[in-house]
Amino acid sequence: MALTVFILQLAVGVLTFPMYLLNFLGMWSWICKKWFPYFMRKFSVMYNEQMMSKKRELFSNLREFAGPSGKLSLLEVGCGTGTNFKFYPPGSKVTCVDPNPNFEKFLIDSVAKNRHLQFERFVVAMGEDMHPVADGSVDVVVCTLVLCSVESQERLLQEVCRVLRPGGAFYFLEHVAAERSTWNYFWQQVLNPAWFLLFDGCSLTRESWKALERAGFSKLKLQHLQAPLSLELVRPHVCGYAVK
Repeated sequence: MALTVFILQLAVGVLTFPMYLLNFLGMWSWICKKWFPYFMRKFSVMYNEQMMSKKRELFSNLREFAGPSGKLSLLEVGCGTGTNFKFYPPGSKVTCVDPNPNFEKFLIDSVAKNRHLQFERFVVAMGEDMHPVADGSVDVVVCTLVLCSVESQERLLQEVCRVLRPGGAFYFLEHVAAERSTWNYFWQQVLNPAWFLLFDGCSLTRESWKALERAGFSKLKLQHLQAPLSLELVRPHVCGYAVK
């Protein structure tokens, strides 16, 4: 089976050779950083439509983690275009972190459309190093479709624990690897190298629930599900929240 996967990966590599060549020449990353926000703007609309009920369910208890003032201090890691803003409680103070500065103009549009929120700032940083955000300074951290593409899930989760106040919560919604005995997992393996380049470091085969289980949260509520998405490759998901 491993040999079959390797041969098919080579075939896909031949078909996508120009992308690999640009990557070898050091040009692909710059191109990807430029076009990826435009892709995410369109993809996020479709994803929200298909995942609307699940997102509403996931974020339904955000208010429970508000601080003494009654206002929720929320940090979104890998904020992208701000597609989650509509699900946050009115009055929430929102700080956004993303390593791609090209998302900022789309984020500003989302802020303008979500006046129920108090937008604090946009920080250009990797989730693994959010040093501009102070220790224990937020009630909630949100991360959706991000653990698939970070360099180190462990370091990101360490940073999440650092910036959360005691008793704060980490909310996640992530596509993950399918069960290893399935055809879906087979094709995830075949397409993963090309997918990784095409979608700015996104991996189809990460078992992100394992990193969450190892992160040392005092409480972890995690659910595996098959998301109602058009593309079967990314239907396997995990979602839930963890309490520091």
